[in-house]
Amino acid sequence: MMSSQQVSEKCEAAFRQKPTTNEKLKIAVLGGGAWGTALASMAARSGHRVALYARDVTAVDDINRNNRNERYLPGIALPAGIEASTDAVSVLKDAAVILAAFPAQTMRDALGVVAPHVPVNAPVVLCAKGIERATGRLMSEIVSGILPGNEIAALSGPSFAADVARGLPTAVTIAAARQEAADRLAIVLSGPAFRCYSTDDLIGVEIGGALKNVLALGAGAAIGRGLGASAQAALVTRGFVELRRIAEAMGGRPETVMGLSGLGDLMLTCSSPQSRNYSYGMALGAGESLEGRPLAEGVATAPIAAEICVSRNIDAPIIIAVSALLARHLTVDEAVEGLLNRPLKNEF
Repeated sequence: MMSSQQVSEKCEAAFRQKPTTNEKLKIAVLGGGAWGTALASMAARSGHRVALYARDVTAVDDINRNNRNERYLPGIALPAGIEASTDAVSVLKDAAVILAAFPAQTMRDALGVVAPHVPVNAPVVLCAKGIERATGRLMSEIVSGILPGNEIAALSGPSFAADVARGLPTAVTIAAARQEAADRLAIVLSGPAFRCYSTDDLIGVEIGGALKNVLALGAGAAIGRGLGASAQAALVTRGFVELRRIAEAMGGRPETVMGLSGLGDLMLTCSSPQSRNYSYGMALGAGESLEGRPLAEGVATAPIAAEICVSRNIDAPIIIAVSALLARHLTVDEAVEGLLNRPLKNEF
């Protein structure tokens, strides 16, 4: 039996272990918004050579000249070494890993434009969270059709762009159909303040990332309407049951949504005005104008998520209510009344 001193030393040694790689690669980031810039910052801090593609000439110039992206991440100093460009060909040339950070609803078109220049041996990590509104497809389903020769992975978890860009501690999940590919990407992308866990449950990770945005809209609407923290907690908890139910119905594993890409992301997104979806929901609940607000991906995902639930006969009253609320078919009060008056049942 080990002494307390031996146990302490063993724990300390394990605690100080770091990802076992010193390999530095060229990482191409597609998308110069807040999330793409944050991911580029993360990769640069890990010592990788980072090239970022953006269509916004002003953002590109700001990154290259000032190590900043004031339009999307105001007040945040970026690490040196990010090479931004409006030329996708030069950004993608010789890239070992590609991080696709285009918004979910534009992923198909934006990636389709640059697809001819994507190296066939480079894994493509999808960093947008959502379900395509027009087709009901997950991002991996879309991109595997565009880039059939590339390994497709997804990155998801509780991670605000501003926190990642500042180098604050963050943990996420990397998923790929092959566990070996997920393991490899987790090692490559983990850094001083960015920890990646791996899984081969690509569907579960994508569903968690997409649906937590829808539930954040509902949580924000409850707070915006002044319904209180108790109502918010109940909505998020029961919403998580729906998220897990949908993930299982679509082929994901229940334990996946219990992790960072499901429960972890849900906790973060449903509790802070820093979340675009939560703040959009707050404005909706308070009756404020929604014109000109930042992109909230849950707004596009909610209707198709509700359609999927209805077509597959999945019990998801909260997600369906959020979709109806966004379409102005229900008020917040009517949605709450409908949820509270559902038949009583055993919780589990």
